[in-house]
Amino acid sequence: MQEKRDNSNSSPPLLPVILSGGSGTRLWPLSRECFPKQYLSLDEKSNFSLLQNTYLRLIGIRGLENPLIICNEEQRFLVAEQMREINVYPNSIILEPIGRNTAPAIALSALYAQEKYQDINLLILSADHLINDSKSFHETIEKGIFYSNQEDLVTFGIVPNSPETGYGYIEAKDALSKENISSKIEKFIEKPNRELAETLIKDKKYTWNSGIFLFKATTILKELKKYQPEIMESCKDIFLEMDKDFDFQRINEGKFATCPNKSIDVAIMEKTNRGRVLSLDAGWSDIGNWNSVWENSSKDVNGNFYKGKVIHKNSKNCYFRSEDRLIVGLDLENTIVIETNDAILVSNKNSTESLKNIVKNLEKKNFKEGKFNKKMYRPWGSYTCLIESESWQVKILEIKPFASLSLQLHHHRSEHWVVVNGTAKVEIDGLESTLVKNQSIFVPLGLKHRLSNPKNIPLEIIEVQNGVYLGEDDIERFDDQYGRT
Repeated sequence: MQEKRDNSNSSPPLLPVILSGGSGTRLWPLSRECFPKQYLSLDEKSNFSLLQNTYLRLIGIRGLENPLIICNEEQRFLVAEQMREINVYPNSIILEPIGRNTAPAIALSALYAQEKYQDINLLILSADHLINDSKSFHETIEKGIFYSNQEDLVTFGIVPNSPETGYGYIEAKDALSKENISSKIEKFIEKPNRELAETLIKDKKYTWNSGIFLFKATTILKELKKYQPEIMESCKDIFLEMDKDFDFQRINEGKFATCPNKSIDVAIMEKTNRGRVLSLDAGWSDIGNWNSVWENSSKDVNGNFYKGKVIHKNSKNCYFRSEDRLIVGLDLENTIVIETNDAILVSNKNSTESLKNIVKNLEKKNFKEGKFNKKMYRPWGSYTCLIESESWQVKILEIKPFASLSLQLHHHRSEHWVVVNGTAKVEIDGLESTLVKNQSIFVPLGLKHRLSNPKNIPLEIIEVQNGVYLGEDDIERFDDQYGRT
């Protein structure tokens, strides 16, 4: 799916840097810390995730390189697998042990790009944006490359269509139009109140701050050295000591924790005299909450969107989404209803911004639904908890073709495996056996064991666990093909 770069283009190549951190709590219960919104498919026009579409929509731009992705260390296998699904092999995946905002992430990206390419344009993208008009997006990016090559720091301002108070605004020195989409930046404005937002959208100098940037690696490094020497020196030190782990680059957590926590806007864009804004009118949305998901969805004549097993009557301007069970909606208006296999959200459409605080409260009260899904993803596949009690639980394991769990043991539980689809290769205490559909095997507490899929079709296993403690941390690994300890 990756297009070959057009070497006839005299411009430096283009390296997409995709920032894929964040927990996406405002789209709970579908999005959670263990599986944030950027890994979900929320675009009706495609079955791909937001992350996958972030790269796919770039294909066709001249000079395009494979992406550099920055993500949370815990999500590394999700990123790698989603890129593999679209046949894209990232330049690298840099793992953040903790979040330090966008300036350090971009500094590390620029250092990587300079070392590998010497002279290259960086296109900084968030993994959770929706852009409906790829053609307009490409055209605007191409224009931005021209200014990036002149050593401008380009940001893309979204042409506003409403007085949004959830976005920051960019003031251009000159009025922007279809004929004049570019201007030097006058200043950045924090999220305004309603009254100010209504004033700003009437003035053609103002656009929404998209968080999309374009600049040469050499230019941003010069500006970081000038305005943020502490970040620059810290990231240089971190970059030199990054450890390569398969396709990943690991960051030293202790050193990263001391790096200043600043956004690229605050660190550079508000200070530099090289800032330039290009107006972007390409059907952009940051999919920040369920209301914005509804706004970007196709609706029936009464303004309703529905997906899954849904029946509704006399409802208006609602969003219904069922992942498992039947939803019945009667006489509802401006309502969001999201059903998953372990949680249900019912909310006024205009109140979904409060979800972030609700999720924090769930975590304080130790509701695991605040962070975790019933279905958890692993580098070898996934498992889903079907039923659980204090001393036993039942899961279904889905193991990808030719994948293998680690050689491991448990100190507090035994396991019973039943093959329901595919072929399983099992190792217990050094003895190997092969199981097919409807066959089962018992794994006693304290014995080393490994489960593998030797075939090219998925393997499905029913796992029954029994013991005094069933936590996922009751595992001692001896060998793991994914480098886990």
